[in-house]
Amino acid sequence: MSLIFGNTKARNSGNFEVLNLGEMAFIHLDVRCLYTLIICTTFGSMPSNAELKVNPPQDFEIVDPGYLGYLSLQWQPPLFLDNFKECTIEYELKYRNIDSKHWKTIITKNLHYKDGFDLNKGIEAKIHTLLPAQCTNGSEVRSSWSETTYWTSPRGNLETKIQDMDCVYYNWQYLLCSWKSGMGVHFDTNYQLFYWYEGLNHAIQCTDYINVNGKNMGCRFPYLESSDYKDFYICVNGSSESHPIRPSYFIFQLQNIVKPLPPDYLSLTVKNSEEINLKWSMPKGPIPAKCFIYEIEFTEDDTTWVTTTVENEIQITRTSNESQKLCFLVRSKVNMYCSDDGIWSEWSDEQCWKGDIWKETLVFFLIPFAFVSLFVLVITCLLLYKQRALLKMIFHTKKEVFSHQETFC
Repeated sequence: MSLIFGNTKARNSGNFEVLNLGEMAFIHLDVRCLYTLIICTTFGSMPSNAELKVNPPQDFEIVDPGYLGYLSLQWQPPLFLDNFKECTIEYELKYRNIDSKHWKTIITKNLHYKDGFDLNKGIEAKIHTLLPAQCTNGSEVRSSWSETTYWTSPRGNLETKIQDMDCVYYNWQYLLCSWKSGMGVHFDTNYQLFYWYEGLNHAIQCTDYINVNGKNMGCRFPYLESSDYKDFYICVNGSSESHPIRPSYFIFQLQNIVKPLPPDYLSLTVKNSEEINLKWSMPKGPIPAKCFIYEIEFTEDDTTWVTTTVENEIQITRTSNESQKLCFLVRSKVNMYCSDDGIWSEWSDEQCWKGDIWKETLVFFLIPFAFVSLFVLVITCLLLYKQRALLKMIFHTKKEVFSHQETFC
């Protein structure tokens, strides 16, 4: 192969193509431009998440519909969502009572969320917009936070609130609440109770107050339909011509404040020298059998111990075959499968067994029998004595009459 430089061409001696230097420079330039174009197209067309932004929701607010603590958190979509019409926008909502250490967090696609709050304290909430990863080529994008707070209108000094609020749902049928007056309130102060739970159209005032010295100090509630396993909201406020009264707010779940009736019809059976069977009937009322737990207090002579069971029968073992007295009593409560908490019933009547009962029975019958027998014996002796004396008197009288007749003749 021979090469000639200058304006001459380099020719090949075989199958190689002959190129001049100008053509080679042009091809090299085209390849570099192609690489640059590919790089620009690949990386320039991908949006940068660092530059991608979304606005927070608009008009974020907490709305009180008058349900004594059941509030609605509401907002509107953020501005400038035209570039994300194909995306499903989500919102991360956080809220709490102001003195709480923990936030409740909700992820939702809706524009509102409802929950219960303690209106004795303030409420704070914050929300931001979430762009899911499929809309941003792999990573979630969040807006800044939008924040809001809510307080009930304060009135009355804190000391004027009622004290020692106590509510009991007796036998899962009858709700009764009672309270004490606030400190330093005027004698003309009186109280009103309102309640609400999901299913009622509005808050309802108590119609059957417990009156003490002319003041409303408690409430007997009517039958509460479909109120179980729901938040039950109560507000007790007051009125006085002297000064305003601070209202008090409470939230209960009725199944957690149930106080059942005590069990009855207790029986204690000593099967042999060691085994004892304790049995009782389930408390009457609407509470299902599966919802009870029982606490048994068992006494053997001078030793007492306590145990629990979910059945209405239990087998125990005597600690001594010579124990002379066995007693037990039972109380009931709604168990963890039907409530988070509950109130123990009153204790049942005590049921006992006493050893050597045949001796006691024998003594019980023999003593009266002995007295009766002695009494009968004494009466019999007296009657016999009287009868004998009477016979003597009759015989003596007849003898005197006979003697008189003989003299007369």
